[in-house]
Amino acid sequence: MPLDGLFTHAIVHELNDLITGGRITKVHQPYPNEIVLVVRNNGQNYPLLLSAHPSYARAQITRIPYENPQTAPNFVMFLRRYLEGAKLQKIEQVENDRIINFYVNARNELGDIQEIRLTLEMMGRHSNLFLVRESDARILELIKHVPADQNRVRSLIPGATYVLPPAQNLKNPFTAGLDGLAQMILDTPLEEWPKYIQKTYQGFGRESAEALARAINQAGDQLAHAREWLAHFDHLAPTLFTSKDGSLSYSAFDWLQDSASQEEFPTLGTMLDAYYIGKAERERVNQQAGTLVRVVKNELKKNTAKRKKLLKTLEDAENADELKVKGDLLITYPHLVQKGMKSVSIENYYDNNNLLEIPLDPKLNGLKNAEKYFNRYRKLRTAVDFVNEQIALTDAEIDYFNNIVAQLDVASPKDVEDIRLELTAEGYIRANKKNKQKPKVSKPDKFESSDGTLIEVGKNNLQNERLSLKQADRRDIWLHVQKIPGSHVIIHDSNPSDTTLIEAAKLAAYFSKARESANVPVDYLPAGKLRKPNGSKPGFVIFEGQQTLYVTPDASLVSKLKIK
Repeated sequence: MPLDGLFTHAIVHELNDLITGGRITKVHQPYPNEIVLVVRNNGQNYPLLLSAHPSYARAQITRIPYENPQTAPNFVMFLRRYLEGAKLQKIEQVENDRIINFYVNARNELGDIQEIRLTLEMMGRHSNLFLVRESDARILELIKHVPADQNRVRSLIPGATYVLPPAQNLKNPFTAGLDGLAQMILDTPLEEWPKYIQKTYQGFGRESAEALARAINQAGDQLAHAREWLAHFDHLAPTLFTSKDGSLSYSAFDWLQDSASQEEFPTLGTMLDAYYIGKAERERVNQQAGTLVRVVKNELKKNTAKRKKLLKTLEDAENADELKVKGDLLITYPHLVQKGMKSVSIENYYDNNNLLEIPLDPKLNGLKNAEKYFNRYRKLRTAVDFVNEQIALTDAEIDYFNNIVAQLDVASPKDVEDIRLELTAEGYIRANKKNKQKPKVSKPDKFESSDGTLIEVGKNNLQNERLSLKQADRRDIWLHVQKIPGSHVIIHDSNPSDTTLIEAAKLAAYFSKARESANVPVDYLPAGKLRKPNGSKPGFVIFEGQQTLYVTPDASLVSKLKIK
């Protein structure tokens, strides 16, 4: 189901059970449109994600790890001032809409207690997160400032009065009840039931309206069954559905949706983590890596064009002897050429005196045309060694940026900054002179094999280099896909079991450009045999004496083995 008013009701129900009465100990803003509040309640920390993302707005307890920026954004600094240490008094949904209010009692600059409201509006591209002073409804700050010319219905800037979005004037099914469905059942054709439900009751998305219509159509006492169906949003059984084409959908309970398979979760938070871990993470990476992608594409385009020109020059150089022959013939028979001629046919004594058509510069005589051919011949012959060297360098650049592309394909948000740091150090991106903080490289992803062996996977060149050449024991086993861009993988064991070796090889295949392939060759050998050539790019190593395994990447194995 989409995140509609009904699902928001379920979220509020779960959050009230888990964190109401808890104390906000930390406030983070790991991504531009998302806040994480760490709420301590009943001896446990609950990371509460409040997302105003235009596509993935939601509220949930999340266990997906996140990396905070080195410099805290202004919005999170403002929230910390009001929220850190405050007690979460209550959580309420506005009617049955996609709006949640989080109430806290905080102290102002004078030390007086004031009621503060954190309001999350989950409205697609209009999603926003507000910090509001409850006494006068004044907006203290919000995560997205919206100019007046973009929203004339209400003011969305600090200092303005908070006003709810325009009301739809529909019935709240949890307070008004569903008695009106009896008339619908009598007067409305079955195929029109979902539309009637959406036009009458607040908070119904298309899928939930269809699910209710489907449920009451199959029941005996239809109105009683409708009430029972609605009550499920207070008695949760979070369910994730997988369709035949592999796409995912979810609901607060199993509402008999057609699917190839389904999985029940203990909480809405764990279910949403499973649903969003691919979608939201990919979107976050795309947002953060926009500049990097453009840089990499431009560099690939530039080097590919350069390679074509170099190959053309090399092809011309291979035909340089023809230029010498033409020069020899022109210098032997200069009298056959007069200024103004565009070509001349001369008997080629190198080829059984067959006539050879020689293009000419009409401004020059025979000897000057001959000199021009000799100059081109000498230039091309001299260029061969230089061109071959440039082709090798250009091929290395193309391989390097193809490797970056592969890393961006599997990157998590914390990996993007490492790639940005690397491209800056290599001179492809201009350094930010204002940022004087020394950047730190994120840690490789950690996995535990079926027999308990630690496996680490580098997700970018800086991680790869540090993991393989500095952190790994020389007896640890190093793995990498054969002749394809991909991650460095280290098994922290000198004599791993066959099971661990195969699982690590599958990880290496998955975190590579061959992740969609079958029967991928993966090389492995002790890490002590790796060598880094002087002056080579980050993460580049050479080796010999490797062995090779053939495996098929397995996405389910990645989630199964990953250490959270």
